[in-house]
Amino acid sequence: MSLVTEIDYGTPTSRSDKTVTLTIDGMEVHVPEGTSIMRAAMEVGTKIPKLCATDMLEAFGSCRLCLVEIRGRAGTPASCTTPVAPGMVVHTQTERLKALRKGVMELYISDHPLDCLTCAVNGNCELQTEAGNVGLRDVRYGYTGANHLADKKDESNPYFSYDPAKCIVCNRCIRACEEVQGTFALTIDGRGFGSRVSAGQMEPFLESECVSCGACVQACPTATLVEKSVIDIGQAEHSAVTTCAYCGVGCSFKAEMRGEELVRMVPYKDGKANHGHSCVKGRFAYGYATHRDRILKPMIRAKASDPWREVSWDEAIGHAASEFKRIQAAHGRNSIGGITSSRCTNEETYLVQKLVRAGFGNNNVDTCARVCHSPTGYGLGTAFGTSAGTQDFDSVDETDVVLIIGANPTDAHPVFASRMKKRLREGAKLIILDPRRIDLVRMPHVEADYHLPLQPGTNVAVLTALAHVIVAEGLVNETFVRERCDWQEFQDWAEFVSEPRNSPEEVAKISGVPADTIRKAARLYATGGNAAIYYGLGVTEHSQGSTTVLAIANLALATGNLGRRGVGVNPLRGQNNVQGACDMGSFPHEFSGYRHVSNDAVRSIFEKAWGVALDKEPGLRIPNMFDAAVEGTFRGIYVQGEDILQSDPDTTHVARSLAAMECVVVQDLFLNETANYAHVFLPGCTFLEKDGTFTNAERRIGRVRKVMSPKNGFGDWEITMALSNAMGFPMKYAHPSEIMDEIAATTPTFAGVSYAKLDEAGSVQWPCNAAAPEGTPIMHIAAFARGKGKFVVTEYVATDERTGARFPLLLTTGRILSHYNVGAQTRRTANVAWHEEDRLEIHPHDAEQRGVRDGDWVKVSSRAGETTLRALVTDRVAPGVVYTTFHHPSTQANVVTTDFSDWATNCPEYKVTAVQISRSNGPTDWQERYREQAEQSRHIAETAEAAE
Repeated sequence: MSLVTEIDYGTPTSRSDKTVTLTIDGMEVHVPEGTSIMRAAMEVGTKIPKLCATDMLEAFGSCRLCLVEIRGRAGTPASCTTPVAPGMVVHTQTERLKALRKGVMELYISDHPLDCLTCAVNGNCELQTEAGNVGLRDVRYGYTGANHLADKKDESNPYFSYDPAKCIVCNRCIRACEEVQGTFALTIDGRGFGSRVSAGQMEPFLESECVSCGACVQACPTATLVEKSVIDIGQAEHSAVTTCAYCGVGCSFKAEMRGEELVRMVPYKDGKANHGHSCVKGRFAYGYATHRDRILKPMIRAKASDPWREVSWDEAIGHAASEFKRIQAAHGRNSIGGITSSRCTNEETYLVQKLVRAGFGNNNVDTCARVCHSPTGYGLGTAFGTSAGTQDFDSVDETDVVLIIGANPTDAHPVFASRMKKRLREGAKLIILDPRRIDLVRMPHVEADYHLPLQPGTNVAVLTALAHVIVAEGLVNETFVRERCDWQEFQDWAEFVSEPRNSPEEVAKISGVPADTIRKAARLYATGGNAAIYYGLGVTEHSQGSTTVLAIANLALATGNLGRRGVGVNPLRGQNNVQGACDMGSFPHEFSGYRHVSNDAVRSIFEKAWGVALDKEPGLRIPNMFDAAVEGTFRGIYVQGEDILQSDPDTTHVARSLAAMECVVVQDLFLNETANYAHVFLPGCTFLEKDGTFTNAERRIGRVRKVMSPKNGFGDWEITMALSNAMGFPMKYAHPSEIMDEIAATTPTFAGVSYAKLDEAGSVQWPCNAAAPEGTPIMHIAAFARGKGKFVVTEYVATDERTGARFPLLLTTGRILSHYNVGAQTRRTANVAWHEEDRLEIHPHDAEQRGVRDGDWVKVSSRAGETTLRALVTDRVAPGVVYTTFHHPSTQANVVTTDFSDWATNCPEYKVTAVQISRSNGPTDWQERYREQAEQSRHIAETAEAAE
């Protein structure tokens, strides 16, 4: 095993189609027009010394090491900033250049600590390397003059150290923050010899606007900015490329190791989803894998109130299987079911649904997508024929108008957001539909052209009003509609949206968005060039979530913004493999590839592959499982990698449902909230300890590679396989690659996918089959998967969750950059430095009316329940709207959310809850009871106690 190496060409590649021929050191070179001399030289293996240049950033030309001589041109220009020209003759090594480079290097070294032997980046320092490359052997200027060697370190950031004494002011960190991340948190403070890199106004990094994405650390050529893990552990000696296990962007990383100890995660430049960029979670927040809270031994207990008893794997698996078989014998085949995980691999989720369908003998399987993006599956499947986004992430580079609705990319999908911000800085227009003033509304060098702060629950009305303007003002792309869509359905839809009740003026009355703003936004979307829609859970988690997705599809169809680069409809998936979990057949009505269980031909494929007869009736959805448990007809559940008690709505109902079950089996890393009611706990393993694949929001299938042994002893796929075998349905796989081979054999969209293919290509986007052997970056180019694009009338129906005198405010929820989903992983890392508790955002007007000050404890009450947390008074939310996150179980935000859900998919209406806010003295009685019950349920018996 060795380190995965990446070539740094010094400057970015040129996208020109024209080729230029020049001569470098006597060698004829052919490169695209616009290529720098530095990159052209590197293309043929000639490495010109450099310090300020890297191919992740635009050329800067400040270090003066990369000087070259060009025949017929005076002086010694910098090769990084000088483009090639036809017939150019370049010399990279002459006596003159050698002397100049040595002199420049002497100046750097005269103001640099000479502690190379004890430096954290010894052997991996560009300054050290280039000093050797230019032949520096002594420094004529000495080391006693004015210098920066006494500058103090900034250790405030939990993940990296800043040592200004080692800074050479190359500006790479600043440029990375600007060009790659787009935060503009760093600058050069001072002038001349007094120049220093500064976070904000000479603030500590932790207190500045820095978002800890790691771009500056990655760009630094010295030990000025370096990971604290490298300081503590040392340099890595081998690495493997894997896929991040956090959000749906699916970033590729090099997991750099010493033995089985992870040194650091470095974003992989050849990663097609992230192109070498990262966020604070993927880059640094991996400490949960070795956290002391992690459970490594299987446990069982008779009742949820009993202490846990550690047992062998055989006993735990045998007990779970015998309980499930006992329940089915007593209460029928449909009395048990399972929930797959969007944090586990495709192979693991495929096995869970296979276990349920073939081993349990029913279709009672569901996944967390039920509570997030199930309306995406329904809506896009109906309109286009496929239940996934239409574009790859790179498509945004060619977008002219970005429309974001119900998404907060800078917090929930930060790496893609950085790519989007870059395009916006280049001139693309921006429309945002969101009740809250998210960062993208206005931030450094990015400002929305139109922000439509609509009232929560009015998405469908506003989207229909946009369509009204497009139809009424003749902005429809009629050619596209006639060629690619059903014309009669379009006419029916156009007649509907043209009705006066759907005009901006009428919709303004219920949405709170001025009619003129709606009209201008519609015109911009329809006429501004390539227009792309990006949406998130603020679209799907509504009672009209599916209707909203259909309304979005209608807009794209009407304007012809589909089937090419720069356009499309793009759901931003929340978890790392929520797309894959859906693809793998985790819904109760669908096999892998979104094929209905009632289809005899499809069912026969799986019956032949699995050797058993399969049920043709759809099974229970997650909410149905809960209701049936309370009724007494659903008695056992296998939950793989999901915390349904913290993440699902109406927590008290979920708790009653779990308490009513006779056997709850939880497979996870930690004793999560759901485990409070579990009878069997099967310890899972992290993404670092397994092989497999994840599928991200752009349908990209990426490899997950094992870099350490499972600390629990087994991969999650092996645990499911053992449970299936104990249930009497045999599964025999020697490696996850064999599971993928079965997926490919039974799923047309994955027919061309194999580990060999992924190792060769890096990643592919489904469909990947005989018709598209290299995958499909852009969907629906010539025709829609369903044939003709389908327009659907989207009637606005107000939610049943209404405000009134008792509950006058609307609560909506979301995520924050530093945490992920229910926080089980990120709360066990240093990310708590940025967000140690959930806070309730409330507008100053609403706060003043209730006597609430910033930081006060407040009680949030709804028809479903009540909880308390501290207030954050801010004008990011409009009057009448409050907002919170749900990352901390102590808050129990879902205690107050109701059981209202999407009409088509049962996706909960998290985004609209009528509440009242009042001052409080601290946690509610319910929170205190819950805390006590959780503490009791997590007690693990000592050996002697267990023996008794």
